[in-house]
Amino acid sequence: MLSDEALQEFTRQTGIRVKHLPGPETSPAQLALTKDLLQRLTVTPDVYAIDVIWPGMLEEYLVDLKPYFASTLSSENPEVLANYTVHDKLVAVPYHADSGVLFYRTDLLQKYGYSGPPKTWDELEKMALRIQEGERVRGLKDFWGFVWPGAASEGLTCNALEWQFDEGGGRIIEANGKISVNNPNAIKAWERAAHWVGWISPPGVVSYQEWDSINAFLNSGRAVFLRTWTSDYFLSHPLDLPIQERVGETSVPGGRFARGGTLGGFGLAVSRSSVHIPEAIKLVQFLLLKETELRANQARSSLPKHPELYEMPVILNVNAPGEKSAAAKVLVRPSSITGEKYDAVTQAYIQAVHSVLTGKSTAGEAAANLEKRLVSITGFETGEPSGN
Repeated sequence: MLSDEALQEFTRQTGIRVKHLPGPETSPAQLALTKDLLQRLTVTPDVYAIDVIWPGMLEEYLVDLKPYFASTLSSENPEVLANYTVHDKLVAVPYHADSGVLFYRTDLLQKYGYSGPPKTWDELEKMALRIQEGERVRGLKDFWGFVWPGAASEGLTCNALEWQFDEGGGRIIEANGKISVNNPNAIKAWERAAHWVGWISPPGVVSYQEWDSINAFLNSGRAVFLRTWTSDYFLSHPLDLPIQERVGETSVPGGRFARGGTLGGFGLAVSRSSVHIPEAIKLVQFLLLKETELRANQARSSLPKHPELYEMPVILNVNAPGEKSAAAKVLVRPSSITGEKYDAVTQAYIQAVHSVLTGKSTAGEAAANLEKRLVSITGFETGEPSGN
């Protein structure tokens, strides 16, 4: 995640040596190792890269960085900062922010007479179905309109949160601690997604992990739309693949009430047990400065290939001058407010949504049962979705 070249430059400039420690490949394994190291309360690594859904789980072991970065973070997206803030304590500073986006085949949209990508889920359905049918007539019998990660994993939480939020169905658990997921708009959003399976999305999409959907779109070229993640660097430096010149990027579509992309990425945190806190703070400050310089250079030297890039979420919109009114809203998962209980919360949510996608339960039944489970897990009260 962190550039060894940047760490070497930091040592040259400050004389402070840095050892970059390897970590496990998967997010659950990374979290387990991070928890283990921090909970030892002895000599531990000084600086940690922590996922956006970890702050509430790790808050008690991390330094409050607010006094050190108040001026630096004044221009950061408020939603992103709030995600890393627990009990008014800034437990990490945003380093690489990511958001859900939509990749699309520019050549196929042009071929079928579309001037740009879909802005709403209604438009995506119509475009995906028409292009899918047209390509199958040409002989591509396994061509699909829309691929996305639908397996029972954290990626499904990110996707389903977008679906329900866009339709006015709230954020699962609101910022005020009210459990809002059992509402008609969330239920309708889940039903719509279930209808995609076998219609504009392959039946096997309910077992797709992130890389399965990416491979179906980028490597096989047998889909027109893909819901995925991207970063500033990825936007400016697309993968060296056969169809890369025929791929555009834009915000995920919106619904009747809003257009939102779930927040991903990671921030930098400092251990309270560190015996080198001043040096650790200097390292974080240096890495943030280098990241700012990198983004500025990209903005000056690289213009987006497709005008739709201007509709990217504000946190990724480095190339867009002026107004960003078309940008999608940043959605945060209810991890900070649920803290240590977030893993149980998201697993309950994943199971509920997946049961709808696979036809094992109706959306209404799943939402009602999920509400009961979340009350049991968190002790929170139920309430209505907050305004979008």
